[in-house]
This record gives sequence, structure tokens and C-alpha cells, in this order.
Amino acid sequence: MKVQIASRFAFSFDQPASALLQFEAAELPEQTVHSVSSIVSPTLHLSRVTAQDNIGYRIWLHGHGRIEVDYSATITPNRVLHPLPDLAALPLYNLPADTVKYLLDSRYCQADEFQGLVASEFGESTGGARIDAIRQWIADNFDYVPGASDTSTDATESFIKRQGICRDYAHVLITLARASSIPARYVACYAPGVAPQDFHAVAEVFLADPSGKGGRWQLVDATGMADPANTVKIGVGRDAADVSFVTSFAPMQFHLSKVDVTIGT
Repeated sequence: MKVQIASRFAFSFDQPASALLQFEAAELPEQTVHSVSSIVSPTLHLSRVTAQDNIGYRIWLHGHGRIEVDYSATITPNRVLHPLPDLAALPLYNLPADTVKYLLDSRYCQADEFQGLVASEFGESTGGARIDAIRQWIADNFDYVPGASDTSTDATESFIKRQGICRDYAHVLITLARASSIPARYVACYAPGVAPQDFHAVAEVFLADPSGKGGRWQLVDATGMADPANTVKIGVGRDAADVSFVTSFAPMQFHLSKVDVTIGT
């Protein structure tokens, strides 16, 4: 099933400054890019660099004044999905090297603080069943409240407040997964059904492949709004700091953001 994406955002710099953008759907075996249009206002410099884990691209931009980005694409997700409770955890000593960083604390996900909690709250479950229990616990105990958090809010604060947006839900699930010794990373994505529609965030956990050969990343949306079958990845990282659609390295004025994601034919 094809997913139609249209996003537009604008920001400005008073003086020449640099920013790192990441808004384009990644070209991956699990999602086919049929068509794409990516337009950025003329700037002093624009170049693409490979993003985290070689998933997608970031765009280096240097410019000043108002800068607008207009992006559209048609994508068909075709990833292999498995019910979470059916998936086992891999022994830590069998984890691939590139997953190890997703076991460790990061800027917004201080997992070490939650090891006691996951042992007491979810101690009877393991692997995908543990992740499914965490996902359900978040769904039962958190309220989706736009404006309840900002760019400084980490998983610990979200856990205390029990509210937030997709970014915060993803951070809490990632934190509790890592505290359970299951690699977990942050996924910036587009997904139909998200309300209010915007750039979306979900988690991805590394669990044993049902074939018995190694492991596989599995998408999990703690908000329950995005269907993994129709989710389009932009990029991945340790947390939101790695995959913001705009990371500015100077004072910036943000003007608008509009995202529309629908199921097409």
C-alpha cells in the first residue's frame, strides 16, 4: 500500500548560520521510494551526508534569512512484521556490534535509573513480551498532551509527569527497553493516522529473528497511532537529539510546519 507524504516547514536566521536537516524518507529494503520532490530555498551551501546507521541522509545547510523546505514523496512500506510477544531477546553476548550503543544511556534516555522499576513491574516477562507489556503500560498510564513538553524534556521527566507527545512516549519506551537489556533506538518517521498530523516518532527494538538467525529491528509505537505496516522511516538515532528534522547551530526563528500523510493507491 502506497503512502503519500507532503511536508513543508520554514525558519530563518538573522545572520549566516548552519543547520542540519533530516526530513526525507530513507531508501531502504523495507520501504520503496516511487517518487520524490525535495525543494530547499537557495542558500549559501547545501550538501547531503549519510545519517546515523546509514539510514537516510542529513542535509547540511548554511544560509541566512528565511529558508523554506517543501518535500513530497510516494513510498510503499514492505517490512516484515512479527507479533512482539512471539519474539525472544537475544543474549547480550550475541548482539551485533552496531546495536551495543542502543543499550547505553543517551541524552534523553537515562536507562540506568529504571533498572529496578522494570525488574519489579515487568519481571515476569522477557523479550518481545516484555516490550509489549511496556508498550501497554505506557498506553494505560500516559496522556497524550500537545504542549506538555519541550526540547529539554527527557524520559525521566516524562515518566514523572505521565504525559507528553510522541517524542516523549518513544523516549520512555526506549528507556525502559534499555533498562531491560534490550537494544532500543529512536525512529523519526511519517505515518498516516497520527493526530495532530506532524513528524512522528516511534521506537525500534532489536529482538531475535524468528528464523533463528540473528536479530531484527521491530517498530513499536507507544502512542498506538502509527501502524508499523504503513510507517515510513526518515532516520534513526539514540534519541531525538540524533534525528531532529531541524538542528540549528545558531539562534533560529521557526515559522511554520505542516505535514500531511495519507494512504494512496
